[in-house]
Amino acid sequence: MLSDKINLTAKDILEKEFKTAMRGYKPEDVDKFLDFVIKDYEAFQQEIEDLQQENMRLKKQVDEASRRPAAQTAGTTNFDILKRLSNLEKHVFGSKLYD
Repeated sequence: MLSDKINLTAKDILEKEFKTAMRGYKPEDVDKFLDFVIKDYEAFQQEIEDLQQENMRLKKQVDEASRRPAAQTAGTTNFDILKRLSNLEKHVFGSKLYD
């Protein structure tokens, strides 16, 4: 998918040879700049890979969540919450609450 759109790799940039001419660029300057470009290129490539992995993980989570029944997705029902609250009140306040 992404590899179809990208023409260069960091290795391609590193191994690129330029012809020299009488009034051409300084090879040292070109090499320094290309080293800088390679570092950025590698950082972008790593970021793309990380984002693709995160995207796949999130899609998987969404897919799994959509397969669950609605009751499981919602967690507990109101009845369950009220029952738990009642048990908590009994535990905290003891029988004083219900005397």
